Amino acid sequence: MISVKRDDITREDAEVIVNAANAGLRGGGGVDGAIHRAAGPSVMEECRQIGHCATGCAVITQAGKLKAKRIIHTVGPVWKGGTHGEPQLLRDAYRSSFLLAKRHGLRSIAFPAISTGVYGYPKKEAAAIALAAGREFEKDFDEIRYVCFSDEDLEIYQGTLNSKAGAGAGQ
Repeated sequence: MISVKRDDITREDAEVIVNAANAGLRGGGGVDGAIHRAAGPSVMEECRQIGHCATGCAVITQAGKLKAKRIIHTVGPVWKGGTHGEPQLLRDAYRSSFLLAKRHGLRSIAFPAISTGVYGYPKKEAAAIALAAGREFEKDFDEIRYVCFSDEDLEIYQGTLNSKAGAGAGQ
C-alpha cells in the first residue's frame, strides 16, 4: 500500500525511515538534521564509521531514539537544470533505498521528499519519480509512506499519486 501524509518523519513508526543525507553522512539541515537530532548521537557515530555514500546510493544504520527500527541514508542529486543525470540519480536514490530495506527484511518504509529542499529538485518532477519507484516496489512492502513536511508538498504528492504521472512517470 502506498500512502501520502503530512507529518514529521522523525515520528514515523515505519520499520525504516529514509534520510535525505549528504554524501559525507555528516548530518546537516532540513530532514537530515531533524533525523539526526531526534535519533541521537549513536546514529551519527554509525555514519562516521561508514564515512561516505555516493549520490544515488544508500546505507543503513540503527535508528537510535526513533520509533523506527532502522534508518536508510540516501543521497539525492543537487538540481543543476536536469541535464546532469539528476532524474536517473534521484530514481537510483529511491531504488537503492527500497533494495536495501528489502534486503534487510523491512516491510514498512517512510520517505521524505528527497532532494527537494536545499538541493533544489523541482517538487512535481521529484514526486513523480518517488511515486513511480514506490509502485515498482509496492509488492515487496506492506506499506510505503511518503511523509510530506509542508501542505504544498502534500498537495503535490496527493495530486501525483492520483494521476497517471504517479503510475509511470520518470521510468
